[in-house]
Amino acid sequence: MPPVYLVEQGAQVSLEQNRLLIERAGGILLKVPLAHCSALVLFGNISLTTPTIKRLLQEAVDVVFLSVHGEYQGRLVGPMSKHGQLRRWQYQRLEDKSYCLRLAQTLVAGKCRNMRAFLLRYNRDLQSAEIAAVCARLSEAVDRCPRTTQLSGLLGVEGSASAAYFGVFRQLFKHDWDFPQRVRRPPTDPVNVLLSFGYTLLARWIEASVALVGLDPMLGVMHSLEYGRPSLALDLMEEFRTIIVDSIVLRCLNMALITPADFRAGQSAEERAVVMSDSAKRIFIREFEARLDTEIMHPVTHERMVYRRVFEIQTRLLARCLRDGVTTYQAFVVR
Repeated sequence: MPPVYLVEQGAQVSLEQNRLLIERAGGILLKVPLAHCSALVLFGNISLTTPTIKRLLQEAVDVVFLSVHGEYQGRLVGPMSKHGQLRRWQYQRLEDKSYCLRLAQTLVAGKCRNMRAFLLRYNRDLQSAEIAAVCARLSEAVDRCPRTTQLSGLLGVEGSASAAYFGVFRQLFKHDWDFPQRVRRPPTDPVNVLLSFGYTLLARWIEASVALVGLDPMLGVMHSLEYGRPSLALDLMEEFRTIIVDSIVLRCLNMALITPADFRAGQSAEERAVVMSDSAKRIFIREFEARLDTEIMHPVTHERMVYRRVFEIQTRLLARCLRDGVTTYQAFVVR
């Protein structure tokens, strides 16, 4: 069942028997059978009636609230998973700094391997010496990961590898897009807007997988504990950033699915410096969903599955490590 994304400002979601009714200014925008809705993602000023909220909780439909620009604001969830013993193991294991470091080393190495594979694939045609040099640096980063003795050192390896990767990212564009560097808060150009938008969507589905398995998304091994931050979901997301989001961004730009005309400069203090159009959001969401429905062979289970299922499998593999007190987790790595 696919999620339902709503970007129409001022819309209201109500319940009509077993269907969600989306209206705005008295007109019906959409009717969706509850049985066909796995999640509801709301951008900006979109409201839910109280009976709708109760029914969504009963049906375990995940509801995610984002700002109009795609920044995460919160989610509507039902009761916590009943698997209390799993969370108890999680809390016990993650008190051990050396245990956390070993798991984090695997996550960072997996991320670096995927960045390298991504660049190598594009460089078969580009034959860029600069990209080849960055690929060599990423290989060195993979080798350095298990030799780090402190989490701060490992994060330094990850930061340096990511900076090198994004330093050549612009060379992958077929058209002239301005991308001086990766800028997160707030993104300052259209490419950074798309990257941040995609990472926000990805984080929400990883977090949903973490909650489904029964782990606490707030306590991770690599991202620090901060109020409201789903640290474990962000940890697990690292190995998927490149193969999911960066891939979609390049497809949208290189296929001209999204163009510079889809962005404008912010016009008020409340807006970002660069604002993406609703039509561009819909296009990106369509491509994002198509990517999650792409079927691949899982390298550990050797089963064919879509990426949505991969998120859950990776979370379960990590949960098994936490249960057994081992650090044999295998990051999801593409060739």
